[in-house]
Amino acid sequence: MPRQRIPGLKDIKRTDLSAMSRGALEELTWDLHELARTLANRAGEDSTTSSRPPSSDNPYRRDTKSEQSSDRSDRDDDAGGGGSAPGGNASGGNPGPKPAGKRPGTKGFWRRLPIMVSGEVLHAPKACDACNAVFGSTVAQSRHVSAHLSFELTRGDMNLHVAATKHCYLAIRCDCGHETIARPATGLCSHVEGRRRDLQMSERCLVGPVLATFIAALSLRFRLSRVKIAEFLVDWLGVELGVATIERCIHEFGLASEPVVEQLIEEVRAAKIVHLDETPWYQKATLLWLWVAVTATTIVYRIGSRKHCELAALVGDAFLGWLVTDGYGAYRDHPRRQRCLAHLIRKARALAEGHYGAGSGFGRDLVRDLRRLIERVHDGDDPAAIKRLTARIKWNCQCNRPEIDTKVRGLAGEILNDWDAVIAFVADPELPPTNNDAERALRHAVISRRISFGTRSNEGSRFYAAALSVIDTCRKRGTDPWAYACALVTAARANTPLPTIPAHIAA
Repeated sequence: MPRQRIPGLKDIKRTDLSAMSRGALEELTWDLHELARTLANRAGEDSTTSSRPPSSDNPYRRDTKSEQSSDRSDRDDDAGGGGSAPGGNASGGNPGPKPAGKRPGTKGFWRRLPIMVSGEVLHAPKACDACNAVFGSTVAQSRHVSAHLSFELTRGDMNLHVAATKHCYLAIRCDCGHETIARPATGLCSHVEGRRRDLQMSERCLVGPVLATFIAALSLRFRLSRVKIAEFLVDWLGVELGVATIERCIHEFGLASEPVVEQLIEEVRAAKIVHLDETPWYQKATLLWLWVAVTATTIVYRIGSRKHCELAALVGDAFLGWLVTDGYGAYRDHPRRQRCLAHLIRKARALAEGHYGAGSGFGRDLVRDLRRLIERVHDGDDPAAIKRLTARIKWNCQCNRPEIDTKVRGLAGEILNDWDAVIAFVADPELPPTNNDAERALRHAVISRRISFGTRSNEGSRFYAAALSVIDTCRKRGTDPWAYACALVTAARANTPLPTIPAHIAA
């Protein structure tokens, strides 16, 4: 119910009730009853009972509801007493979650047109494995051992072209009698316990490095699903790839990015100022958190719990720089910290625009004074004027500390308890007063979470965070992220040293 339905709600005082007639009291009571009922119904709605998207659900209540649903299913199964039908329970309730992937026995999808090969590349061994004799450019005693086809993307000035190349591997017999065979190189590997086939990066791949990077860009940067990527490749490039192949390309980029992220974390720990923030993230319906650490030249993401150990994994236990954070308790152990004033201003606006009586005036004063403090420090105003302004903010909070309303009392106490972190930027103008850098960095991932609802495995979470770290770090440094990603995938497949991420390019 809109606030306009109850006029003068802010002006009603307890002493005014005794002067009102019975009819006026009944009318006011009924209006308040309708307001309370409407708000209670609205508070109980979620994506299962309204037209809201699932991303709008409370992340804390979502786990509780899933546990309650599973408990009800267990009780229904126990009440049934017998066996359950496949995909459901004995009482005819909702079926359990289906496993990922194609069902066993389902008909597969086959290529509609044959691959038209446009070229052939021969791979011959360079030296004998037995005597180390170097082979010449032309060797008569050679034979074909194996071959594979590979799609590769060519980027022109104003065009994209995909061609299929046949890679042939030769075996050469040396004068010593030993036959040396050329084989595709194998690189990084991701092992998962219980999986039938691990992710093994290799030069023997249907998708070349440039096309694999292009597929990763469509997924990670442009947020297309695997099915939409397959549709796009067929419609615009004439390339037929399965969803599993597309998934492999995206995971290869994430796997190749993990060693680079270890270097980026060291750069974060050596930085003078680090912005930190976190947002809810789901991994197969399990509530986790996506952390981000932002410096002047580096951005690192991490998906994990909301415990202090995740913070230590990003900045370490011996970090000596400044942290710019919100009010989450895990940050408060660090002695050098700047509290984000934008969060406090938003809370103060909620008081100013809400029905809190005298607390609304406190909220209006706090919004005005905090904004004025940011402006004066930025403009280099008179230190005495800034000191008077900070004293007024602190005095205003102390006056509202004993307020009856919980929200008013809570905001005043929150500022006073964290006072040194609130005004740290006053003494050091290089400190930013807000945490906007970290919030902007998380914005892209939040949009992706609303579309895809998170990741489905520990491996997928690691690869997603590592790939985003490399992409956003390159963009922050003003370098081409996709040229570096292509070189990264190429080196990871060939088992050669990974290229160093480009340094920051000055404007």
